[in-house]
Amino acid sequence: MNFAFVSGNPALDLAGTVGSRRDRPIDLLAGPADLERWVAACDELPDRVTADTATFESALALREALYQLALDRVLDRPFDPDSLDIVNDMAAGPVPSVRLGDAGLHMSGDLLAVLSHLARSGIAVLGDPHACLKECGRTGCTRIYLDRSRGTRRTWCGMDECGNRVKAAAYRARRRAGTTADGHGPQPSP
Repeated sequence: MNFAFVSGNPALDLAGTVGSRRDRPIDLLAGPADLERWVAACDELPDRVTADTATFESALALREALYQLALDRVLDRPFDPDSLDIVNDMAAGPVPSVRLGDAGLHMSGDLLAVLSHLARSGIAVLGDPHACLKECGRTGCTRIYLDRSRGTRRTWCGMDECGNRVKAAAYRARRRAGTTADGHGPQPSP
């Protein structure tokens, strides 16, 4: 299973573990083992956690609440009160411990600490009035990301996952239509 960490925030990346939410949702976290792999793959989280059924269900509830709040922010509407309660309650939990060493920062903690950290990370980005949140511009992709690009002109959640698909589809469409990248007809052969 290939996880994409392209949202610019681990809480948004957690929300992005469900793709194509409006069309045909694809859930990358089908069970506790998937969640354990996702946490291990995320550079900003402890590398070894164990998920049981209860903590897995808590993670899914947090994921959906984070997505709802991020979507509320993108659509410039009031936050969903139930989602706020879930995120705020989860943020009040234990936090991971951090240690600095020659190899850099090392974070450790159990899954409840990870979920608290994710909730706090979500609160930080959702509460920042200067954070520019956007939904991916590729049709069918519902990932919400933090746009830190110059001039906030980023269009896709990630170039590898969505940007290349959009550009390749546009290229194929131009080829079928017999036009070049500049929108004009076929160029004469030299």
